[in-house]
Amino acid sequence: MAINPISCSLDFDQDGVQHGHLKLPYSRDDSAWGAILIPITVIKNGDGPTALFTGGNHGDEYEGPVALLDMALNLEPSEISGRVILLPMMNYPAVRGGRRTSPIDGGNLNRLFPGKPDGTITQKIADYVTTTLLPLADVIADLHSGGKTLEFVPYAASHRLPQDPALEARCTAAMQAFNAPYSMIMLELDAVGMLDTEAEARGKIFVTTELGGGGSTTPQTVAVAKRGLRNILQHVGILPGKVAMKESFQLDMPDERCFVTSEHAGMLEFMVELGASVREGDIIARVYDLDRSGWRPVEYTAYRDGVVAGRHYPGLVQSGDTLAVIAVPQN
Repeated sequence: MAINPISCSLDFDQDGVQHGHLKLPYSRDDSAWGAILIPITVIKNGDGPTALFTGGNHGDEYEGPVALLDMALNLEPSEISGRVILLPMMNYPAVRGGRRTSPIDGGNLNRLFPGKPDGTITQKIADYVTTTLLPLADVIADLHSGGKTLEFVPYAASHRLPQDPALEARCTAAMQAFNAPYSMIMLELDAVGMLDTEAEARGKIFVTTELGGGGSTTPQTVAVAKRGLRNILQHVGILPGKVAMKESFQLDMPDERCFVTSEHAGMLEFMVELGASVREGDIIARVYDLDRSGWRPVEYTAYRDGVVAGRHYPGLVQSGDTLAVIAVPQN
C-alpha cells in the first residue's frame, strides 16, 4: 500500500500554539530535491472537540486564507478548550499562482478527494487531508468564495443528506451558527470528489461558504468569515459562550432550475443586481455577439421566482458558463 510522502512539522497533541508546514517533496527542474511547504497552525488547550478550518481549496478565493491567517495570529490557547487546526492555503500551489487550479498539475483540489498517496501533487494533498486531518476533526469549515469567475451574496451553506438525516441536522445547525448574512441549503451540480462529500461520508459536521468573489476580498466578506469561524468554535464548545445571532436570510437550492446557463459566447450585460428578487420569466442577462453589431442580444430569463444568489463575474461569457443562481427564500 502506498504511503503519502507528506510530513508535518507539528505535534497535533501538543498544547499551545504551533506554526509550521506540511512538507510535500516535489522534484523539479529548478530543485531536484525540492519540496512544497504548505503552512499549517495548530492551537490546542487540553481536552475538547477539534475544529479543522481550511481555505485556499481553490487558489483564487481569498476570504478563507485571509480569515485563517488572522486567526492563526490572534486565537490564544487560553481562550479555547480543545484543538483548532488551521490550513489557510490548502492548495498552496494554486494560491501562490492566483489560480483556481494548481499550476503544477492542473488539479482542481475540490474535485480530487479522497485523493491518492502516490498520485499527482494535488492528489497527494487531498489524500493527506483525507487520511490524516479529517480523522482528527469533529467539525470542518471549508471557506470558499466565487474566485475570479463568480460572485455570490455572502452565504454559509450545508447540504441535504437524505442518507443521514441526523448528520444533516448537525451540519445545518453549524451552518446556521456561522450566521452569515445569507444561509443556504446548497445543491451541488456534481459533488463527486469534493471535500464536502468526503467529510460528510465520514460522519463529520461540515460547513462551507461562498463569500463574495471577483478574485479579491471586501471588508464585509472578510468580516463575515472571521466572525463565522469564531461562531462555529462557540457552537461546538471550543470557545465559551453562546453565539450572538444576527438576522440571516434563509435560502434553498431545491433543484437544477436554480441555475441559469449560457448557451452562447459573447459580452454579458446583467439586467438585475446580485441579491435582487426576481420572478419566473424576468430577464436576468443579455449576451451580445462579439463578431458583429446590429444583432439583437440573446436574453436569458429566470426559471423560477427567487433571489439572485450568484452570478457570472467577468464581462465575457462562454457557452456552458453559469450566468446566475436563483435561490428560493425560506423566510
